[in-house]
Amino acid sequence: MGGVTYRANNASQGHLSDAGALPRTSSVTTFRAPFLSPSSRPTSSLWTPPAYMYAASQGAEGAGSAVSLPSLPMKAKPVMPSSRLERKLTKEEKPWIGRKDGWARASWWLTVLWMLVGLGCAGIICWRGYAGVQVLQDSQLCLVLEDDFDSLDTSNTWNYDIELGGFGNGEFEMTTDDSKNIYTQDGELYIMPTLSTDDGIDIWNGGSYQLSDCTSDNSSACTANGDSSSYQVINPVRSARINTKGKYSIQYGKVEVRAKLPRGDWLWPAIWMLPEDDTYGPWPLSGEIDIMEARGNGLEYGAQGVNFARASLNYGPLETLQRKIYGWQSNKRAGFDEDFHTYAMEWDEGFMRFYMDNRLHTMLNLKTDSGKNSFWTRGNFPATAMNNSATPVVVPNPWQNSGPNAPFDQQFYLIIDLAAGGTSGWFPDNVGDKPWYDGSATAMYNFAQAQDTWSATWPSSADDRAFRIDYVKMWKKC
Repeated sequence: MGGVTYRANNASQGHLSDAGALPRTSSVTTFRAPFLSPSSRPTSSLWTPPAYMYAASQGAEGAGSAVSLPSLPMKAKPVMPSSRLERKLTKEEKPWIGRKDGWARASWWLTVLWMLVGLGCAGIICWRGYAGVQVLQDSQLCLVLEDDFDSLDTSNTWNYDIELGGFGNGEFEMTTDDSKNIYTQDGELYIMPTLSTDDGIDIWNGGSYQLSDCTSDNSSACTANGDSSSYQVINPVRSARINTKGKYSIQYGKVEVRAKLPRGDWLWPAIWMLPEDDTYGPWPLSGEIDIMEARGNGLEYGAQGVNFARASLNYGPLETLQRKIYGWQSNKRAGFDEDFHTYAMEWDEGFMRFYMDNRLHTMLNLKTDSGKNSFWTRGNFPATAMNNSATPVVVPNPWQNSGPNAPFDQQFYLIIDLAAGGTSGWFPDNVGDKPWYDGSATAMYNFAQAQDTWSATWPSSADDRAFRIDYVKMWKKC
């Protein structure tokens, strides 16, 4: 409707003369909302027109009166019919509300059935994975050693390894029993690396140097010579190494060490084990167990820095034919030098597991319960090899008369040490501005020449530079 028509009511207005009647041409007044003043525009969809003043009379009776115009409700629009369907569909035209097709019903139930089968299989796999994890229960373990390091007992528990021959790895440190390099403090063991020059040793031209209290039977591991003209240098780093050989060892059981790693380029902390008796022959025939090894280099180091901790097994049938099985745990944003962590190994006839902090953080997990899992099979050794000889030799199996877990089926003792550098490949050539080459005859000399560079990365605080051990625990399998 374009407008609303209003007419005067004679009954309400009194007598109106012909002269006073409203003209027919103006008896209909139309109001349109868009043309009202802003203050009068509607604020809702239902608009109420304002009061309108009509001229009620003329002359003496020409007093005007105001008439309030009523508002009328708007009519609801009817629902529009569909423009897509000409008419309402019949039941015949809606087959989906009738009886469903049998194949459709079968496909629906088959889908549900296979979903249930899939969930069941997933549950079985998870359960087998959980139940298949081999662990040593507390009831299977008997405590052998517990050291909280209120003091360092070198009479009944630990032995010093004092030498400067590199321990078979070409390491650049000399290990001592000096209280500057190994001591206890606040219930912790500190293995602290220092510079030989800080102890007044002339590493360049000091001539022959004899390491006091050397524990090696090899005299060459007790003496060094400083002669820069022939590129000989006395070991530029002093550190420490201890072991439990002859005092505490286990064949199957558990080892647990809580430690904080050191920070500094080319530092090499390790917690590891060697056999009490070389049952199968000298290293590597009788094996080596590395519970934890790490590097002190920063997170940016390209060959796994201080944010990596690695466990490994080393063994082989010949001196020149070795196998290394290893795994690790790592952090992306923080190194293991920032806090203490627990490094552990569990070991029996059927498995070996290495982990950090808890069993979920496994570094290495091996089953050794059958011939296909034997270390000889894992080694995949060749039939012949060069063993420091001009002609190939037949590769023997030194463990053929033992079980599948040989050579790791004998008594092993514990070693804790902090090395510096070396030529064994632990620090790969051409990575991280390494200042020496492993194959060079002047490797330690080149390392010492860069002392100002790498020693600058070693923290001045012993709390951050030292390899700190909170406790050591060893259990044997009862």
